[in-house]
Amino acid sequence: MKKYFTFLLALALCSASYAQTGYRIGAKVENFTLKNAQNQAVELSSFNDAKVLVVVFTSVTCPYSRLYEGRLQSLAQTYAGKGVRFAYVSTTIGLEEGGEAPKAQPDRPSSQTAPYLTDESQQLSKQFGATKAPEVFVLQNASDGFYLRYKGAIDDNPQAENYVKERYLAGALDALLAGRSVATAERRATGCLIKRF
Repeated sequence: MKKYFTFLLALALCSASYAQTGYRIGAKVENFTLKNAQNQAVELSSFNDAKVLVVVFTSVTCPYSRLYEGRLQSLAQTYAGKGVRFAYVSTTIGLEEGGEAPKAQPDRPSSQTAPYLTDESQQLSKQFGATKAPEVFVLQNASDGFYLRYKGAIDDNPQAENYVKERYLAGALDALLAGRSVATAERRATGCLIKRF
């Protein structure tokens, strides 16, 4: 009985530590460098002109990412004049064959001005604790760096934009731009599981 209890306790601790990987709300985000579609290095510090940065982990092959493409573009356009910038990070999802690194999206709409970055070793998705595509991380710019203020879902209805009742990402952006904290800073994202190499 004692061995069984010890096993369950060890299993629970392992599960808890795995579930809590990545940045927690309020954590300072370390600088990172990824390559864009033109193979140029882009650092987190290159977004220092933004009040808020939305990092979107996504995948060109994930149906959920495609469903959110238009919504994310609309949000980026709506908030661009308010000091909010978006950066897309290409990840590999679990359904994709092989272990190749994700490629930058080749067919971004010409109206899309946000950089599309490649997380070759999935290091950034591990650093952030991203598990789904799409999944957003909202970073607020402070004098000494960026801090995580919201992570998770974009809204409450991936399948049908017309039936969205709660717009989590828009709500988080509105709160931060108004100088308030985000009421619910974490929402479970719905999407394709990110593959771990």
